[in-house]
Amino acid sequence: MAMQRLATMRGQFRAKELLRRCRGFSQVVHRETIAHKIESPIPKMPPFDYSPPPYDGPSAAEILQKRKQFLSPSMFYFYNNTPLNVVDGKMQYLYDDTGRRYLDAFGGIATVCCGHCHPDVVKAIVNQTNRLQHCTILYLNPAITDFAEALASKLPGDLKVVFFTNSGTEANELAMMIARLYTGCHDIISLRNAYHGNAAGTMGATAQSNWKFNIVQSGVHHALNPDPYRGVFGSDGKMYAKDVEELITYGTSGHVAGFLSESIQGVGGIIELAPDYLPAVYSSIKKAGGLCIADEVQCGFARTGSHFWGFESQGVVPDIVTIAKGIGNGIPLGAVVTTPEIAEVLTRRSYFNTFGGNPVCTAAGHAVLKVIEKENLQENAHVVGSYLKERLNSLKDKHEIIGDVRGRGLMLGVELVTDRQLKTPAKVETLHVMDQMKEMGVLIGKGGFFGNVFRITPPLCFTKEDADFLVDVMDYTMSKM
Repeated sequence: MAMQRLATMRGQFRAKELLRRCRGFSQVVHRETIAHKIESPIPKMPPFDYSPPPYDGPSAAEILQKRKQFLSPSMFYFYNNTPLNVVDGKMQYLYDDTGRRYLDAFGGIATVCCGHCHPDVVKAIVNQTNRLQHCTILYLNPAITDFAEALASKLPGDLKVVFFTNSGTEANELAMMIARLYTGCHDIISLRNAYHGNAAGTMGATAQSNWKFNIVQSGVHHALNPDPYRGVFGSDGKMYAKDVEELITYGTSGHVAGFLSESIQGVGGIIELAPDYLPAVYSSIKKAGGLCIADEVQCGFARTGSHFWGFESQGVVPDIVTIAKGIGNGIPLGAVVTTPEIAEVLTRRSYFNTFGGNPVCTAAGHAVLKVIEKENLQENAHVVGSYLKERLNSLKDKHEIIGDVRGRGLMLGVELVTDRQLKTPAKVETLHVMDQMKEMGVLIGKGGFFGNVFRITPPLCFTKEDADFLVDVMDYTMSKM
């Protein structure tokens, strides 16, 4: 018995010693892990050969005070705790009032395509401004016709007639009116989660309560959103298309004015339409006598990389295309492009736009087209965008909070969720990551109905080094949560 007790005591001692050693090893590993996290290098922004001139204007606090006093209270801004005072820009970078550089991965809401203050675009604007800033389209001027010809050459089929506007909202308003005039019908079908503008008509076509006021909005039916991530039919585009057929059958007289959709929903959270959706829907709309309208305001002008226009990815040719944002690289400019036959409806009365076709704006637009071709920006959007999406997907494998990575070219979305199975929107976390990334020098957008999707729409001159920096900063920030 004594020998057994002694053996037992020895065994307990060995066990305690082993446990002590394991605990010691565990503590060392834990300390080393913490040290590794602490010593993990902060991502460095790629070098860039430009220094902005010194800024001697009002401070951010002074500007914010004037905004509150003189601007509409509806105008919100990012980074509420430390709003950004942007005073300078060059290509894919922005600078604040202290001269600090930021990587612009939002591009003024998918607007800056060539790069901030691209020298060719600036030169075209300055030259035209020095010669003639404005006249009226009631007189002849080469700027508007030269650009219209160049723009029409980029569109397929018989889309050859251009009407210039000042914005995407105006373009979509005009497109809806043209469809109603041409068909003699009032009903228009758009998609849930869509955003087409904030005027009376386009607000009706918009289908997010966040962007709709309680005003009269008639004649628009909202079909199921062909959302591969959250939609009821997943990636089955043809199943979603059946809902449009049913809307026509049960919600209209059987005849419609048209169908309006973004090729990739921008404000809605960078959502690509499910594959094979548009061909099936366009067929149904044609049978009902309607026109097909492609809203290319955000995804047009080479942004998707694989194609110049977003609708081309689904192999369709619309009857009307609406364009804005990237068309002017930041200059207020929009356009409606349609066929000669459809365009004739506007001759029934006088339809006029004072600034649509302004010589300075159209000179800028023409310069943008030339830069896209000269610098192969569509190819760059495809190559860099594909690389960036691949890196973001790798980040998704690492961080559970990333529920989905989507989009194409340099129009990408990253949706954050607190539960991947339930797809619970991570609203607070999205704001936190966004704020922290800004503190580290990266500016990204935010969208989606729940406000939990990062919108990555940088200038098309974005490089792989920029993409690495963006992803490394996002990774660094998420690792600290």
